[in-house]
Amino acid sequence: MPVALSYPGVYIEEVPSGVRTITGVATSIALFIGWAARGPVDGALRLTSFPDYERQYGGLDGRTLLGYSVKQFYDNGGADAYVIRLFAPNAASASGVSGDLTVDAASPGEWANQYRFRLTPRSDEPSRFKLEVLDHPINESVVEVYENLSMSNADARFGETVINGRSRSITVTVAAAATPPAALATVSLAGGADGTVLDPNDPTTQADFHAAVLAQFAVGELADRIDLFNLVCVPGESDGPTIQLLQTECHRKRAFLIVDCTEGVDVANVTAQATAMIGPNAQNSAFYFPWVRAPDSQQQGAVRAFPPCGFVAGICARTDSTRGVWKAPAGSETGIGGAVGFEVPMSDAENGQLNPHAVNCLRTLPVYGNVVWGSRTMVGDNDRGDEWKYVPVRRMALFLEESLYRGTQWVVFEPNDKPLWAQIRLNIGAFMQNLFRQGAFQGTSPREAYFVKCDSETTTQNDINLGIVNIIVGFAPLKPAEFVVIKLQQIAGDIPT
Repeated sequence: MPVALSYPGVYIEEVPSGVRTITGVATSIALFIGWAARGPVDGALRLTSFPDYERQYGGLDGRTLLGYSVKQFYDNGGADAYVIRLFAPNAASASGVSGDLTVDAASPGEWANQYRFRLTPRSDEPSRFKLEVLDHPINESVVEVYENLSMSNADARFGETVINGRSRSITVTVAAAATPPAALATVSLAGGADGTVLDPNDPTTQADFHAAVLAQFAVGELADRIDLFNLVCVPGESDGPTIQLLQTECHRKRAFLIVDCTEGVDVANVTAQATAMIGPNAQNSAFYFPWVRAPDSQQQGAVRAFPPCGFVAGICARTDSTRGVWKAPAGSETGIGGAVGFEVPMSDAENGQLNPHAVNCLRTLPVYGNVVWGSRTMVGDNDRGDEWKYVPVRRMALFLEESLYRGTQWVVFEPNDKPLWAQIRLNIGAFMQNLFRQGAFQGTSPREAYFVKCDSETTTQNDINLGIVNIIVGFAPLKPAEFVVIKLQQIAGDIPT
């Protein structure tokens, strides 16, 4: 607002610059989906380390690939992840009853059968009590404590209000007209069951696994509750129709799907398998072959095969942090931590058969060791000629889309005229210029690297009448040097003429 001029003198007025800084979003937040024996089922928890996974989902379990893939993600450079837990309909939650109070485990599984809860009435105020959650096989260690609880729903310390939604172990139900506990009581939880273990590679549970994935991710709302994720991994999932639906959902969420081949598939059959997974939104996915051989700490270090998605997601995160999302997550710098080899060792000739068909190979190379040696999306087959042929180009576009989507929210309901268009060009241009200086685009000058257009040509009077402002942003992507050709010529020397 202008300063009211009331007396002769000098007035200072601060004028807004019109610059609204656009910040680039994170590019390597992973989302893992799979069966686990414990953990929340009504949401996805954010994890920043594998110990977080151990606390929430129980750590490594030889029955499921989920924990191993999460660990492999962190071991290879990952730093930020979510987990969606799948479970079978016959899984059950443990529970226990003491008087008018019922305590249920916060999630289904046998894990809660080892828990107990203890009720202790207050001696000075009998209407209130303390509830402790105990992990009884480990010296009755106290997991959670809730003091000064009440059985009355009119009280601010009503048990259901205080515990439910806050506790990660239990939920409580207070009966109508309940009376507080009159004496110390300790009750064990019982009846918890893991139910059927859902394994994408077990013929008896494959169909249930696929259905659970779609119910929790592609059809359900759990993914929509996550503010931002970029990489999606469903360890071991290689069912064509399921992968195609996951690709569609990733396209909607501006995320990228890392697809595993089937365990044991060979060079002769893997191309057909990858082709069967290509859906209308396959540009938001990449296919990796073969499975990785690594020690299993649950089997005294015995070497077994694991799906590549966890390793690759970690390498994507590592490459993003050191080089940028525009650098292909492949090459001599992508050493695969924890790997001792691969199910199918490949020669250059075999790699040459698969690469033109968008099968990204994991190779063991002299000097460099175990590395990712391919960076094509699932539409990267040479015969397709798709503009989203390369993983870094597609992921860079997703990064720009998400960053600009979030960074231009302020535009909504602003007066749609030339001053607004100029502000938009200024803000987006500053963001693109910063990326250009980091080496994210081709070209030696901004004019060659990108453009931002928002004016009367992109937004007509009819658009203005409809409340629409159109912004066009173009960029020249950096494409990986997939084939390096070195030409040598011998100098013939002086030839007399």
